Amino acid sequence: MAGSIPCSSLNKMINKEEERDHESIKKVERSYQRYREIISTLPKEKGWIAENMCLYEGFWYQPMHGLAGVMFAQEHFQARPDDVFLISAPKSGSTWLKALIFAVMKRTCYASTAHPLLTTNPHDCVPFFEFELFKKPPVADVDGLPSPRIFATHIPYTSLPKSVLDSGCKIVYVRSKELPPLSLEEAVDLFSRGIFGFGPFWDHVQGYWKASLECPERIFFITYEQMKRDTFVKVKRLAEFLGQPFSMEEEGERVVEEIIELCSFGKLRNLDVNKNGSRNPDFKNDAFFRKGEVGDWKKHLTPQMVERLDQITNEKLPGIF
Repeated sequence: MAGSIPCSSLNKMINKEEERDHESIKKVERSYQRYREIISTLPKEKGWIAENMCLYEGFWYQPMHGLAGVMFAQEHFQARPDDVFLISAPKSGSTWLKALIFAVMKRTCYASTAHPLLTTNPHDCVPFFEFELFKKPPVADVDGLPSPRIFATHIPYTSLPKSVLDSGCKIVYVRSKELPPLSLEEAVDLFSRGIFGFGPFWDHVQGYWKASLECPERIFFITYEQMKRDTFVKVKRLAEFLGQPFSMEEEGERVVEEIIELCSFGKLRNLDVNKNGSRNPDFKNDAFFRKGEVGDWKKHLTPQMVERLDQITNEKLPGIF
């Protein structure tokens, strides 16, 4: 038949493709070996989760938990103009925002009774760069994902892959006033000195705050407290920012309220996947759902701790909090 490929030639093509795949895997493995060598030379300090934290580009990382993924993303990730990134410091409300962004952007894709959020943890719907997609070889084939892609990361603004900064893609940054629940005295000291995952916290926030002032059309800066206080208005504003505003018909059909209910803390926390599911053998899904309350820190921090944190916040972030 005209145009057909002889079996021998087809087999050669398949073999060459397999060789290319094998070489690509080896290339990625060599990259990660290089990252591990770099990490071994970085300044280190005692951390409150990891035995040692590594200082990389002015921020602290757990050396074996995401830093190599950050380096891989910096070197290899190619952003698209219609990508959306949810970015935060750890424990700043990203689980809730992942659910909201996914539900807003995919609202025409699923029936309400068969929505992925009913059976899937939000972190599986919107994966993290450094902890999942690029944590170690083999890395995820993100280039094969259909647009628009939704990603999450804790990477500080100054360390984002260059393609993200150059692409014009959308960034949603969420931050919280709340200190994560740590082993208090030593943890507050380490937090205050900036030595915790992706810290210093204040520098992390400030990077995205300044960028949002310079490019408000690209960076949506929101606080967990603001989302809790005025959820309906903020979800509508978020949809507008993402280029998918709610139509008058959708508002009349109460689509906004349905999304808010679907993504509510009580709804997500009580789903079987989030009560009993596990994303890996060592980390259960219920760890992502604490109380969801604003101001719970008052029950845990002493007045002296609060004064110290407020003083640093006022010095580092005047006018933001």
